[in-house]
Amino acid sequence: MKQISTVALNTFRESVRDKVLYNLVVAVLILIAASLLIGELSINQERKAMVDLGLSTLLLFGYLIAVFIGTGLVYKEIERRTIYTVLSKPLHRYEFILGKFFGLSLTLLVNCTVMLIALLVALFYVRRPTDPSPFGIIPAAFLLYVELLLATALALLFSSFTTPALATLFSIVSYLICNFTPDIKLFADVLNVETYPSLRVTQIVLWGLYYLLPNLHNFNFITRTAHGIPITGSQMALSCLYGVVYLSILLSLTLYIFERRNFK
Repeated sequence: MKQISTVALNTFRESVRDKVLYNLVVAVLILIAASLLIGELSINQERKAMVDLGLSTLLLFGYLIAVFIGTGLVYKEIERRTIYTVLSKPLHRYEFILGKFFGLSLTLLVNCTVMLIALLVALFYVRRPTDPSPFGIIPAAFLLYVELLLATALALLFSSFTTPALATLFSIVSYLICNFTPDIKLFADVLNVETYPSLRVTQIVLWGLYYLLPNLHNFNFITRTAHGIPITGSQMALSCLYGVVYLSILLSLTLYIFERRNFK
């Protein structure tokens, strides 16, 4: 754990020094401030508009951080040739990858916390006596953070074997597909394979994508939270367990690929 925490802290420091990171945080704070204006324009819908926009903004900019920083974590070390110095020390490759993941996860946690606090302040500012407690958005924000951890793991997986440009492309495409997995299954179910037997292969492939890829809808409770519907403890537990399982799979694949990569 000492080696992993050292890599994680160095990764966190590098991310904090990245100017893009500060620009994203500033942009988020501006957008959350803009939600106050939108809320004022919505008659008796201030809270709903602000929660919807605020949590969506948290997810969007958190995802940008996860992808555009995560896809370059490994490649930067290879391009600068610092990977040879790092791995020549008493540091295993799996410790290096896990350290990178936890470092970026800490960066995301700090940024999501800043965004959440800003949104909470805005909600308290416009709160009406009949509105639910602003603290009710915390469970939804936490599940969005779990979703961002999955996006980070995906970005790290692709960055372990390809360039940042391709890793970014693969990450975005994978993220979009994971957001539409219920539609993929629906499309597979309605395929008329009895009339067109050639569609059977397509149906099997679509079913395979549905059952293999993580369903990110399990972490998105933005609409429910905006309408004041609380997230139950069982929903939280099942969503977190689902996220841990897929995180374990993605990180295991990343470690498997990185352990066998030749840097000569």
